[in-house]
Amino acid sequence: MSVTEEFTLDFARSERIGLEEAIFCAGKSPEQIDAILEAARGRGASLLLTRLDPEKRDRLKALSAEVDAGSAQERASQQRSAAARLDYCPVSRTAVFGDAPRVTGPARVAVVAAGTSDVPVAREALRVLAYAGRAASLFADVGVAGLWRLTTRIEEIRAHPVVIVAAGMDAALPSVVGGLVAGAVIAVPTSVGYGVAAGGRAALDAVLASCAPGITVVNIDNGYGAACAALRLLHAAGRLAAETER
Repeated sequence: MSVTEEFTLDFARSERIGLEEAIFCAGKSPEQIDAILEAARGRGASLLLTRLDPEKRDRLKALSAEVDAGSAQERASQQRSAAARLDYCPVSRTAVFGDAPRVTGPARVAVVAAGTSDVPVAREALRVLAYAGRAASLFADVGVAGLWRLTTRIEEIRAHPVVIVAAGMDAALPSVVGGLVAGAVIAVPTSVGYGVAAGGRAALDAVLASCAPGITVVNIDNGYGAACAALRLLHAAGRLAAETER
């Protein structure tokens, strides 16, 4: 069986739901990812890749093709050209293949990370929003262990109609933010923590049991899903505004 028979890309997804398909790279081989990228290249399409580990990224032919000939200067130039085809962020383990839309307009989404250890999940959300052309603001290391860090920035956060909050340990921050802002709050429990907190189940249970009403919860470490939830909210708001103007 050819590797091309192991996947079917959904290029019409954005027309149906307003969100493009993303390629979840965990569990996929470099050969499968290369074939997916080649299929996208054949259509002149761009792709968002998530959970692409650095080691797997370095094994992709998309980065190494046609760099074994010519002078050292020519090979370096070819490698730079190949790397440009895959905009990679090792912190979030995301990559953009091809051309992504330009980020325009004011930031409508605040991405709040309780601790620096939660930044990879926050960065994943930011990268997904940027791929969709949406500006967002990052507020990092504002967890409840030093509540003053949050209160000094809360007015900035309130200026955004949608707030994504990534938090591990006891995941108290989404509940606190949910009691302080009027916008939509999307909680992302993370797998950061010691002992029973490790793995993120304690954080997930905490945000599901939150007493702050109306908080949306996505799965553990799912910055991608949180960004998609934010995009659905923004799309819905845009449609409502367009209908009101008619």
